[in-house]
Amino acid sequence: MNADFSEQRAKMVDGQLRTTDVTNAALLDAMGSVPREAFVDQKHQVLAYIDEDLEIAPATDERAPRYLMEPSPFAKLVQLADVRPGDVVLDIGCGTGYSAAVLSRLASSVIALESDSALAERAGSTLAALGFDNVAVVQGPLAEGFAGEAPYDVIIVEGAVGEIPSALFGQLKEGGRLVAVEGTGNAGVARIYPKDNGIVTGRRGFNAAVKPLPGFEKAPAFEF
Repeated sequence: MNADFSEQRAKMVDGQLRTTDVTNAALLDAMGSVPREAFVDQKHQVLAYIDEDLEIAPATDERAPRYLMEPSPFAKLVQLADVRPGDVVLDIGCGTGYSAAVLSRLASSVIALESDSALAERAGSTLAALGFDNVAVVQGPLAEGFAGEAPYDVIIVEGAVGEIPSALFGQLKEGGRLVAVEGTGNAGVARIYPKDNGIVTGRRGFNAAVKPLPGFEKAPAFEF
């Protein structure tokens, strides 16, 4: 079965990433080696490498469902962030830990923030079992970021958002970059927000339709 997953990883890299303009060699190597199947339920492992978002936590009365982002938009988002070997990364909404595992192969260290206690526990145990020892999983409200280890070179938001809280921009290091998908469905656009001379500005990266990340809903605008 491991050989089958290795083949599926290779097909994902060649068929889903390279064909959608993912060209960063270190990123391609990371996604070709991190076992994505280890971060989904056993019953979903055969689907681990398909080009769709995968549910990792079903909806309940208290929470919206959570998803593992589709490989291509995830890779393009990481590529947009230009993660470098010395970077400290904040991974917001790490879910079961797959995104943090990939980022850990590119950066110096990763703070993996998760609001759901069950997902955070699962992420921590899976990452530890696989030897990703430069990742620290922390639990807390996603929209608040994690000020305890700020500032960060890179902040990545793992799902579509209505708006980006100003608190997250405040946790960016000078020269740092925040990337996120704003808007849902076909209206989603990945944007990068670099911080230069204390000022954060945004620019468009690419179109991206990914599942929303709860907690970042846009506040309703006041209308006369």
